[in-house]
Amino acid sequence: VQLQAFGGGLVQAGGSLRLSCAASGRTSSRDYMAWFRQAPGKERELAAYIRWDGGRTYSADSVKGRFTISRDIAKKIVYLQMNSLKPEDTAVYYCAANLDNLGYRYWGQGTLVTVSS
Repeated sequence: VQLQAFGGGLVQAGGSLRLSCAASGRTSSRDYMAWFRQAPGKERELAAYIRWDGGRTYSADSVKGRFTISRDIAKKIVYLQMNSLKPEDTAVYYCAANLDNLGYRYWGQGTLVTVSS
């Protein structure tokens, strides 16, 4: 499977952005899609994930209540709606796919989100 992420940019604190991740190739309803992020000088962290069938979602405490992960099955796109952005949300955001429960082995190229104070 190939993943292409886009939608990053520069936004002021308190603003919103929506990231998109287009998936091509084989996926199934029980596969998971996730958004990770890596801030400058920090390790990559999981922000949110969703199962393709929508039956399960997760958001990290750091983004809960502000970020929402969703998907469009027909278009094979996963979204990350980010609201109430904070400067500490500044990071490169990566989408990733976990197929057949083998871990996140497929990664998109990353998209930079910069939140100014």
